[in-house]
Amino acid sequence: MIQAIGLTSTPRKELPPAVDDVSFEAHSGRVTALLGTPGAGRTTVLRLMLELQKGRGITYFRGRPLHRVAHPNREVGVLLGEVPGHPARTVRGHLRMLCAAAGLPVRRADEVLEAVGLVSLREARLSTLSRGMDRRLGLACALLSDPHALVLDEPTHGLSVREGRWLHGIMRAHATRGGTVLFTTGDPREAAQIADRVLTLQQGRLVADQDVAEFSRTRLRPRVAVRTPHAARLGALLAKEARTARRSVEIVREGGNRLSVYGSTCAEVGETAFRHGILVHQLADEIGDMGPTASAASTASAASTASAATEAAVATPTPSRPGDGTPGEADSGDSVEDPQGVGDDPGVAAQERRTPPAGSSTPSTPPAADRGPVSHGNLADSAGPADPIAHSSPISHTHHTNTADASRQLSHQSPHLPRLPRSVEAGALPPLPPPIAVRPAPNPLRPVLYELRRAMGVGTGYVTAVVVIVVSAVMAVVLAGMGHTPQPRLLAAWPRELPLPPAAVGAGLLGAMAFGDEFRYPALAVDRGPVPRRLGLLAAKLLVSAATGLLLALFTVGCDLEVLYLLHGPELTSVPGAWLPLGASWLGLVVGCAWAGVLAAGVFRSTSAGLAAVVAVPLLVVPLVQKALQGPTVRHAIGFPMRLRELVLTQWPFGGDRYVEAAAQVIVQPEGGALLLSLTALLGAYLFTTVRSGVR
Repeated sequence: MIQAIGLTSTPRKELPPAVDDVSFEAHSGRVTALLGTPGAGRTTVLRLMLELQKGRGITYFRGRPLHRVAHPNREVGVLLGEVPGHPARTVRGHLRMLCAAAGLPVRRADEVLEAVGLVSLREARLSTLSRGMDRRLGLACALLSDPHALVLDEPTHGLSVREGRWLHGIMRAHATRGGTVLFTTGDPREAAQIADRVLTLQQGRLVADQDVAEFSRTRLRPRVAVRTPHAARLGALLAKEARTARRSVEIVREGGNRLSVYGSTCAEVGETAFRHGILVHQLADEIGDMGPTASAASTASAASTASAATEAAVATPTPSRPGDGTPGEADSGDSVEDPQGVGDDPGVAAQERRTPPAGSSTPSTPPAADRGPVSHGNLADSAGPADPIAHSSPISHTHHTNTADASRQLSHQSPHLPRLPRSVEAGALPPLPPPIAVRPAPNPLRPVLYELRRAMGVGTGYVTAVVVIVVSAVMAVVLAGMGHTPQPRLLAAWPRELPLPPAAVGAGLLGAMAFGDEFRYPALAVDRGPVPRRLGLLAAKLLVSAATGLLLALFTVGCDLEVLYLLHGPELTSVPGAWLPLGASWLGLVVGCAWAGVLAAGVFRSTSAGLAAVVAVPLLVVPLVQKALQGPTVRHAIGFPMRLRELVLTQWPFGGDRYVEAAAQVIVQPEGGALLLSLTALLGAYLFTTVRSGVR
């Protein structure tokens, strides 16, 4: 159960808040729709609920606010906007990376892929997915941790009719299992079709909280949509016949060749057009939207207001019998959403769309489990090609046989479209991934596994490493041909004219991408929001970047040695006498550059800023350190282990004084001191921004 209390967004300057004191409940086992026009504050409400936006109010998920839940992703699954993943990552790789972050077994990724019908596209790149496939992947991410609640922001926006029906089936199946489903939509017909309860937002305020039967009775009006080149003549004839028969019929000219006839039926309009020889291009039963004002008035006042609104705006239609209409009526009614005429029985659908006379005690719309489909045409739009979502309503979850037929026929028309799961085509509810029986305990290696999958899931890191190794080998050969280069710098391919060797620059770039890609493609954040600045995530990135830097340093030196040996023989590949301090300095330089890239990109939220911070160390910080020390500083490290041993009166075991002296010589070097100073400053800045952002 979800309980939202007093949700209010922070106003900007003197503008009113986008959401003002919104309170509601979404119960378990039911589908709740949050309905509103664009700008009504639907997405802001969800962001306030999920604590993604600052404001006032609180939301309880089964009695606890989200920041008090130990594992939020196991309490609520979220789908806001597009899937924020790296475009070069595969579908399965993206889900496995999220499994590592959530501490789930990797087989869970395959389970949800099977549930959402993406098994055939598991190796596809995220950049190649269509809108429908992207929504499926987003739903798979939301279902990954088997959450109790699903919070979806316009899940069917931009989807085809078939994809929308499938998604509605998933939502209904989750609610049937006892979960809570809350979704936003701007289409009242979709809300009436799939939801059990409808919450109506208008200008940031909750104006109606209704059961779906009451919502359909007060908000939706049945009408007949007519398209004919003789719209004016047909409208005049319909009005004349209504006056003659003393019936209340309202005819609205929608513009061009379109009419909306309230208080009549397809059979009556069609017979009138046939008797007078009027050509009709479209004749369909639809549901007209009366706007949120009608729902608010019905909720605020009692039956008198609803009765007055009914007498003023809604004419009592004549109930039609299943056999009244001709087959052409059903086909034209479904033509907006299905050009092949695939859909429910036209007579039954037309009968279920009717409302009873005013004053009747029988509800106008049956409960959610018994409702029929609602046609979704909108005659206010232009006469161009109809949008399948703006002009169609998904079929109710109780009509799965017809959904399966539609799926099979649409698959014949478009063989390139992915098929629905077999269980949906067979007429059953779409299966959900099996629940996680045993939730694993917190794993200290979870951030490390996530970072490894994140770094290894795309080819950018591999390409960068290969380029660095090749450039280093070429530079080593060029320096050997030029001569006058010391052997340590020759093996590192580090000429005096360059501030950093290629390996250090490459390690810094890889470290900067570790956080830069996190902010650019925030897989751990909902709706591309702020990346969580957890210290465990930082430690994992530092550890993985250090390991990557060490491997890169060893590979570059090894490749340089091999190339120099092949071209110049063994005279240039001898091991230097002071190999220990030189090796420590080399490895420390590469790892330090990698860490500087990680920290700088985490502070400035950019890969380019992280790389700039790495290059700034030798160009800016080293001259400042040299000027401060005024002279060579290596001599200060000479004898440091001896003085330390004399101070503590202990003997170094296993020749440990050599290692201490090597470490001291690395630190007192200008590059080492400058790098250590930069890392300290960047770490302090990162911790400051972490505390300031209020990370829990």
